[in-house]
Amino acid sequence: MMGCQTAPAQLFYDFCLDDHVPLDHMLRGIDRHLELGSVRTQLKPFYSSTGRPSIDPELMC
Repeated sequence: MMGCQTAPAQLFYDFCLDDHVPLDHMLRGIDRHLELGSVRTQLKPFYSSTGRPSIDPELMC
């Protein structure tokens, strides 16, 4: 079963990755140009409809 993260999970600590990644970091530039909207559609046939939800495929890319 394909998981879907709708809101950032907050468990036992208050930590925001955005607060710790510099504004000029290379990954921020990549993130602005990387479109992952079609990943879910392309991978859906490979997920079972039963069982526990997996990690959201967009988080694994």
